[in-house]
Amino acid sequence: QVQLEESGGGVVQPGGSLRLSCVASASSHSYTGIAWFRQVAGKEREGVSCINFSDGKTYYRDSVKGRFTISRDKASNTVYLQLNSLHTEAPAVYSCATDSVPFPCQVVLGTPTGYLGLDIWGKGTLVTVSS
Repeated sequence: QVQLEESGGGVVQPGGSLRLSCVASASSHSYTGIAWFRQVAGKEREGVSCINFSDGKTYYRDSVKGRFTISRDKASNTVYLQLNSLHTEAPAVYSCATDSVPFPCQVVLGTPTGYLGLDIWGKGTLVTVSS
């Protein structure tokens, strides 16, 4: 089973940027997309962005559209999430996830418990936006 590992989190000032990485231990033959989620302590996990490898389509939650960009480097089995114009908010753990069977990005991002359908997760990376 593929394993995922995130990196790139840190402390950034409001308006700043970070690039998160999600590296998979295997090529994409065994999974069809990657989704990014974030979770603030005490709150529900929420979907942030998703990329479908079969057609290259990308998806974002409304609050990050125009600020976050998801991309993929197939050669290195890495999916990136570029975070720009970050807002002051509570620290959040950003995690990437996938599944051993194809999954619909729209459902994963568009429903509050969509993340429950994914069974492969990284440990997450902490993002703190603070002045």
